[in-house]
Amino acid sequence: MRRTASNKDKIVATAYLFNLQAANQLKEDITMSYDFNRDWLSKKFEEIQRRILKALQQLDDEQVNWRPDHTSHSISTLVKHIDGNIQERIMKGILHQDVNRNREDELKPTYIKKSELESVIQHSLQLVINTVNQITDEHLEQKQVVRNRERSNLDMLHQCAAHYSEHMGQIFYIAKQILKENYKSTSI
Repeated sequence: MRRTASNKDKIVATAYLFNLQAANQLKEDITMSYDFNRDWLSKKFEEIQRRILKALQQLDDEQVNWRPDHTSHSISTLVKHIDGNIQERIMKGILHQDVNRNREDELKPTYIKKSELESVIQHSLQLVINTVNQITDEHLEQKQVVRNRERSNLDMLHQCAAHYSEHMGQIFYIAKQILKENYKSTSI
């Protein structure tokens, strides 16, 4: 004897299919969100790299080490600090490499040649860009502890983009103080 589907069975089957479709749509939306974030972050770090290099190209060794006053940082110190943050947040936090950062030392005034700063910006930010482009969805959701607080790698990458943008602005401000009307915008 063949059983015909009751209304209840049809409702359950319809609900199951609806939930399956909704789950698949959610999975697709999340994947698109990860793709969107990877694309946005990659472009943002490329922009930071490009614009800092354009600012550095306008300056000489003395100028990149100049400080507005004894309480302010030089461009060389800011670049050292960005590099230290990349080592801690990206190399150690995301890539799980052994890194021993000394934040206090990186913030001490140190004379660094412009060519070395350009190399640091080129290579360190390229590491970040490569990491963003290659990171898996699962790895974006993994956690790292930052200042006693658990944060996802995706959250940390956005925090790094904001942090480096802030320091990029400081670099531009110092370069403008030095070069005055000879400063060329890096956004063109």
